[in-house]
Amino acid sequence: MITTSYNYNLTAHNTFAMKVKCSCFMEYTNPEDIPFMLSTIRKDVDWFHIGGGSNLLFTSDFSGVIFHSAIKGKEIISETEDTILIKVGAGEVMDELIEWACDYGYWGLENLSGIPGEVGASAVQNVGAYGIEAGDVITKVYAFDTINREFISIEKKDCQFGYRTSLFKQPDEKGRYVIHAVEYLLSKVSAPKIEYPALAARFSGMNTENITPHIVRNEIISIRNSKLPNPQEVPSAGSFFKNPIISDIQFQNIVEIIGSTQFPHYKVEDGYKIPAAWLIDTCGWKGVRKGNAEVWKLQPLVIINPDKIATPQEIINLENDIINSVADKFGIILSPEVEHI
Repeated sequence: MITTSYNYNLTAHNTFAMKVKCSCFMEYTNPEDIPFMLSTIRKDVDWFHIGGGSNLLFTSDFSGVIFHSAIKGKEIISETEDTILIKVGAGEVMDELIEWACDYGYWGLENLSGIPGEVGASAVQNVGAYGIEAGDVITKVYAFDTINREFISIEKKDCQFGYRTSLFKQPDEKGRYVIHAVEYLLSKVSAPKIEYPALAARFSGMNTENITPHIVRNEIISIRNSKLPNPQEVPSAGSFFKNPIISDIQFQNIVEIIGSTQFPHYKVEDGYKIPAAWLIDTCGWKGVRKGNAEVWKLQPLVIINPDKIATPQEIINLENDIINSVADKFGIILSPEVEHI
């Protein structure tokens, strides 16, 4: 079933609570609706597909068509003594899926607890937190190919999962695939991923045999709540910037600037990953407000709309000020994780 609305208010469809509209909003409940909807749009009309709107910044009203999936449901594809393979509708709320998996004792998604968004977007963004990414447990993505006009399934190896990216975000492929379901392989055998420092500290000395998915989920939610705003109460798009990967020369530059190697960093194949939050905080942005936009007081990686009246331009101005500040001090250019529409 397809529901169509015109001159539609998108405030409830973006966690930043930007007061923007689209010319047309189409929500659908079946995969077969996708090619029909696309056939109704003129070639000169722009369209964009959203999930829960948790990683988006609408920079203005959208003059085209916004699609949203309301495809629900979970289907068990196969099951062994140790694993279960499930296919989930793209419109399912990701955190509700995680809670369901924890209820049944299935491992693999619990570290992603509390992240807003929907199942389809988990594959697009390759959402990650506390040492895991969605791509670790995704085995297949089901989509409609808008170029070849056919339904296809894309195996994990072809999804190009990387740090907050995937095939579906590549410039040459962006917008080509409309995802209608995602397949996850979960473990029925105890497999807690608690090596991430914040988790390791909380589970220190605890027998891993006594840890359940729900215990991990509850700890994750507790950690997130201690430093991240609830977007239903304080609008934001979550982590606004990606953690940059810098070269050895840039790393040494930071050492010279602060006079120490005692700052958070992680050696990776191409250099060092530096927490963007540390860079932003070191530049003095935590809690700073400009106009109606503000940097969250507990986590400088998050830009908030505290009074729910900030305009897109106010968010962009604050974003640019932060980028320029970090570039001036450290010579590092931050890239937004949030997609600008």
